[in-house]
Formats: sequence, C-alpha cells, structure tokens
Amino acid sequence: MSVDKETVRNIARLARIRVDEDALEPLAKELSTILTFVEQLDAVNTDGVEPQAGGRTMALQQRADEVTAGGYPEKVTGNAPKSEHNFFAVPKVVE
Repeated sequence: MSVDKETVRNIARLARIRVDEDALEPLAKELSTILTFVEQLDAVNTDGVEPQAGGRTMALQQRADEVTAGGYPEKVTGNAPKSEHNFFAVPKVVE
C-alpha cells in the first residue's frame, strides 16, 4: 500500500499533529514501509489459531507478603524537614 503526501496531511490533521511541509514526503515513505510490512502479516496462515484477548492466560506468581527491611525509622525520617516521634510532620492543611 502506498501513502501519498495528501494522505499524510489528512492523517496529521485528524490526529491534530502539526507536520511541516518538508516532512510530509519522508513521513509518507515511512508509513508506506510500515503498511507494506503489515501486509506481509496477512500472508501468515492462521487457520486453527484462536484469537486471544490478552497476552497471557496464566496467573502471575505471588511472593509471600512479609517484612524484609525496616526497623530504622531514624534513617527514613532523617532527611525530612520536620519529624516527630519517627513520623513525617507536615503543616495542617484543613481547618
């Protein structure tokens, strides 16, 4: 499939993307190359292949929910502008 400058101009207008006049021709060639590649995919035999809604049907592995670090709140709040009782202290924002 071949894409001309007018088609690129129309696509850019629909996508609300400003494309300079001198960039239309290179962009048309690039889009034509992409569409040629996509047309090659049409030649692949997909008989008997079920469509998929997602990439994987397997469940993700889950790790145990356990604390692996901590016990040093002084280090955590050490760089805070203000802290009280090992918690971040912030100014009141609701009256």
